[in-house]
Amino acid sequence: MKLWRPRATDNAATVRRTVTGPDRKRAVEEAIPLPVEIAGQWAWRILAIVAVLVVFGLLVINVREIVVPFMIAILISALLVPFKAFLTRHHWPRWLAVLVSLVLALAIIAGLILVVVVEVRHGFPNLEKQSIKAYSNFQSFLAAPPFNIDRAQYTKYVGQIASAVQQSGALTSGAGTVAKTAGSILTGLLLTIFATVFLVLDGRHVWSWVVRLFPRRARAALAGAGDSGWVTLTVFIRVQLFVAAVDAVVIGVGAWLLGLPLALPIAIIVFLASFVPIVGAVVSGALAVVIALVYDSPFTALIMLIIVLGTHILEGNFLHPFITGSAVKVHPLAVVFAVAAGSFVAGIPGALFAVPLVAVVNVMVHYLASGSWRTSVRPDSRDVVSSE
Repeated sequence: MKLWRPRATDNAATVRRTVTGPDRKRAVEEAIPLPVEIAGQWAWRILAIVAVLVVFGLLVINVREIVVPFMIAILISALLVPFKAFLTRHHWPRWLAVLVSLVLALAIIAGLILVVVVEVRHGFPNLEKQSIKAYSNFQSFLAAPPFNIDRAQYTKYVGQIASAVQQSGALTSGAGTVAKTAGSILTGLLLTIFATVFLVLDGRHVWSWVVRLFPRRARAALAGAGDSGWVTLTVFIRVQLFVAAVDAVVIGVGAWLLGLPLALPIAIIVFLASFVPIVGAVVSGALAVVIALVYDSPFTALIMLIIVLGTHILEGNFLHPFITGSAVKVHPLAVVFAVAAGSFVAGIPGALFAVPLVAVVNVMVHYLASGSWRTSVRPDSRDVVSSE
């Protein structure tokens, strides 16, 4: 049987009409180089993944008032659930273990806030006197050459600035923004407490409900991936707790050695802010620099700044890349860039959740790709939240 071959006199339309069915498909496949075909197959899959991530990101941004409290509740639960499991393993009743875990967490947070309030009330009068003295010294500095701005001119300039700010409406809009922010914080706090209680109390059924949303054949893989991700998250939270403690001790002891007031509140604020990786310790440490500048002298403020920057270098170049990176099985470079990307996309919440999110997704993807869930027998509703 002769195979048809196009003649030189045949035009393109004749060729397209004649070569049909499997012959045409084979001709197209042979005409496309293999590297181009592979690149095309990868390209549309990558575009599909990026599209899903973009849609998911936009959805999260639009409902961030709900998503952020829930994610904070997950981080808190990652600390409380292992403690609850420890109590239940030692024959505590489950309801009592849950109650003790929640009460202990609330007591610790309330105790830290109480210490900050008491210390600030105790040290504020002295700091207020030093602030007035520093303000007077600043006016004297401006009155001397080369500025030669006397007190009358200084008062005039301050009045003009205040009038401009008042006329611009910044104070009114700022008050509205503060009121809106306060309402959002209160709502988020209530949602966080509510979600934390239910995750610690009944996390097993929450995750079982999520697993049952997927087809039966996918439930074992999802349960195993969630189990691996939960273990990684609990390890990350413990390591982050250690990093925050190191930051608080270094900056707090530095402020105490320099004789600054409010050294203990500064350490507590640094500890809480350090749960935002990389930037938390620096931003909160800036408070210590300002107090040193007002209370003592620019030289003391410079020393305090060096301590804060040294802590930042220690955290950014050693604690997070090596300790956090090795604990959550994420490369140190990925830790740094995850925090930077999270900060750019979603600000402080993005910086807070970037590293744990990358770590959990990395472990879950590796588990799914390994296929180990095919050989392990898991129930459809594996408890990966309570880890009991």
